[in-house]
Amino acid sequence: MTSSPPLLNSTTPLVRGADSSIGGLLLESGKITPENAERVLRMQKELGIRFGEAAVRLGLITEADIEQVLARQFDYPYLQPGAGKYPQELVAAYQPFSHQVETLRAVRSQLMLRWFARGSKSLVVLGMEPGDGASLFAANLAVVFSQLGEHTLLVDANLRAPRQHEIFDLKTRQGLSDVLAGRAELDIIAKVESFVALSVLAAGTLPPNPQELLSRSSFVTLNKQLESRYDVVLYDVPAYATGSDALAVAARAGGVLLVARKNKTPMAEVAAMTEQMTHSGAQVVGSVMVDF
Repeated sequence: MTSSPPLLNSTTPLVRGADSSIGGLLLESGKITPENAERVLRMQKELGIRFGEAAVRLGLITEADIEQVLARQFDYPYLQPGAGKYPQELVAAYQPFSHQVETLRAVRSQLMLRWFARGSKSLVVLGMEPGDGASLFAANLAVVFSQLGEHTLLVDANLRAPRQHEIFDLKTRQGLSDVLAGRAELDIIAKVESFVALSVLAAGTLPPNPQELLSRSSFVTLNKQLESRYDVVLYDVPAYATGSDALAVAARAGGVLLVARKNKTPMAEVAAMTEQMTHSGAQVVGSVMVDF
């Protein structure tokens, strides 16, 4: 008994060879139509060039489209400018090949070697003064860790003036404070749609006693739970100058990355903070200087 081969939809061209996944992703994302794909295939065959190059020559897509498709192919997600719902200052999401993001990746590499590769999983990102850009830096650092394939959780532990729910456009009203108070479970952690390996735990209800809440023993248990679920746990905390909240979180996380502002952060304050962190049982793993 013989059987006929399955019929192919006549409007869907076959994209074969090394560029098949590129063509398939371009079709899937709606960058090209099946009819245009046939034109690309003809040019590809005639000139002996890559599928993406042929599509660019025909004016059907741009080099930026190719970069984005390649990023998807290699599980390195990022967004086109104007796409998504995040602020443009989230440069790791929108400008992954910029000098700023190259610097972020260099910081990530150093942290992997100096901290996370040694068995640690949690890290506090701390600014010296409000407005030093530590929250935005923490958000971008979380994105580049997720782009590495590390299952990353960004925790907004700033229970005074939180920002991560705004940066990542989170709608949930509950967060860290509610978990610590026993009024919510970890299922309130939000996965960031655009980055499959990134999740965010918002600050939640702003409490009247943030320092006391962060100093509870339940935070030790919570941190252990988070470390068992994620490869990297980053904590965004209030600036060091605003109080002792950062010390309470750092004592649980064990490590601190200092964000200093160029021509603004006094070295004497950095030295005093480092000494106080050491006394609290936390290690200052490194520091970065931002300029804006």
